[in-house]
Amino acid sequence: MEFIQYFSEVFTPINLMILIFGTIGGLLLGATPGLSPTMAVALLIPFTFQMEPASSLIMLGAVYTSTVAGGAVSGILVNIPGAPANIATIMDGHPMARQGRAIEALHYCFISSLVGGVIGVLLLIFFTPPLAELALKFGPSELFWISIFGVTIIASLGGGSILKGLIAGGVGLWLSTIGYNPVLGEERFVFSEHLAGGIHVIAALIGLFAIPQVLSLVSSAGSPPGKGKLAELRSHSVLKSFSYNIRRVKALVTGTVVGSVIGIIPGAGGQIAGLVAYDQTRKMSKDPSAFGKGEPDGVIAAESANNAMVGPSLVPLLTLGIPGSPTAAVLLGGLLINGLFPGPDLFTVHGAVTWTFIDSLLVGQVFMMIFGLMIARYSVFVTRIPNHLMAAAVIVLAIFGTYSVQNSISDVVVMLVLGILMYYAARIGFSAAPLVLGLILGQLTETNFLQGRMIAGDEVWSYFLTGPINQIVIALCCLSIGYSIYNERKQIVKRRQEARA
Repeated sequence: MEFIQYFSEVFTPINLMILIFGTIGGLLLGATPGLSPTMAVALLIPFTFQMEPASSLIMLGAVYTSTVAGGAVSGILVNIPGAPANIATIMDGHPMARQGRAIEALHYCFISSLVGGVIGVLLLIFFTPPLAELALKFGPSELFWISIFGVTIIASLGGGSILKGLIAGGVGLWLSTIGYNPVLGEERFVFSEHLAGGIHVIAALIGLFAIPQVLSLVSSAGSPPGKGKLAELRSHSVLKSFSYNIRRVKALVTGTVVGSVIGIIPGAGGQIAGLVAYDQTRKMSKDPSAFGKGEPDGVIAAESANNAMVGPSLVPLLTLGIPGSPTAAVLLGGLLINGLFPGPDLFTVHGAVTWTFIDSLLVGQVFMMIFGLMIARYSVFVTRIPNHLMAAAVIVLAIFGTYSVQNSISDVVVMLVLGILMYYAARIGFSAAPLVLGLILGQLTETNFLQGRMIAGDEVWSYFLTGPINQIVIALCCLSIGYSIYNERKQIVKRRQEARA
C-alpha cells in the first residue's frame, strides 16, 4: 500500500527535523491567544517557497496538527482558549487547573488529542474516496441545519441556567449580524466606525475570555496569597493519565466520531466539533452536573474531537479542492504554490509527495503528544507568577493577538469593550461560551440560509426540508432540544428532592 511504501520518507534527516520543529512551533503558536491554526499556517507559507514540496507540506501539516492541541494549554492554565476550537476544553480544563490538577488536565488533553488525531488520519488514508463523495452532498441547506444543530446546544452551555444560556446565545447571534450582510452587502447595526467590518470571531474570543480574566487577576492582586490564582499544582503520573484516558471509552468515541464527521463537512470547523462532542458527552453522562466543575471527560471529548477533525478535513481538499476547514483552505494555497492540484493526479502522478505528507501527519500526532506532555511538566511555573504580572502578560498577549488578526485597531477596541461587558455579565451568572458559540454559528447559519434561499427560488421550504441529510439533521436537532428539556426537568426534580431531604 502506498502509505506504507513512502513511510520511510518521513524519517529522512531533513524531513524529520522539519516535523519536530513544526510540531514544537505549532504547540507554542497554539498556546498564544489569537494565533489560530489558520493564522499559524498562513504565517509560515512564505518560509516554504524554497523548500521541497514534501518538506513544505510536512511543516504546514505539523503546525496545523499541533496548533489545534496547543491552544488548550493557555485555555487550561489561564482560561483563554488559544483558538475557537479550544472553547469547549476550558469548560472543565480550567476548573481542573484551579483545583491544582492542571498537569492532569494537560495529560488528558494531549493523550486524547493523539487518539482522535490518529483515527482522523487513518480515515483520511483508508476512506478518502467514499468520504469525498459524502462531502459533496453537503450544500447550503445541509450546512444550515448543521449550524442550527449547533444552536440547539447553546442553552446547555449557560453555566447551569438554561435561560441565561439562551440570553447569552441570543446576544451572540445578534453580534454576528453586525457589519455587512454576507450575501447582499447591506450595512446593519453599524453605530460606530469600529464596527464597520463586523465583529471578528478571534477578537470576540480573546475579549470575552481574556479581559474578564485580567480584571479578575487585578481585583485579586491585593487579596491573600492564592486567591484568584491556580491552586498549587499537584504532580500526576503520565502512566496513570494514560490508563484513565484509555478507559474513558464513551468520551473518546463520542469526541472522535463527532470530530471525524464534522471534519468532512466543508466549512464547519473544529469549534463546532469540540462543542458538539462536549455537549453530547455531557448528555450521555451518568452525572451531567459534574461537567463545568472539573470533569476530565469534558477535556477528553473536546480535544479528541478537534483533533479527529484534522484528517477528515483534508479529504475534500485533496480529492476535490474543497477545504473542509479554514486552515485546510490555507493548506490549499500551500499545495498550489508547489504546483500540486487537488484531484486523482495528487495520489498517482504526485503520490510520493502526497503520501509522505499524509504519513507525516500520523507521525506528527505522536510527536505532538510527546512534546505536549513535556510542556505539561513545566506548567507549574504559571502558578508562581504574581497576579499583577500575570495580568500584564495576558493583556499584552490579548492586544497583540487581536491586532495581528487584521492589523486593525478597531478589533482591539471591540475586544476590550466586549471583555469589560463580559466581566460584569459573568458576575451575575452569564457565561462567555454560549455567547461565542452564538457569534460563530450566527455567521454560518445566516450565510448558508441566504445562499440556500437564492438557490431555491420559490421552493424554499422544499429545498430546506427535503433530502435525507436534511431530515436526519432536523431529527437530531429535535432530539437535542427534547433531551435538553428532559434533562433540565430531571435536574429540577432532583434538586427539589435534595432540598426536602
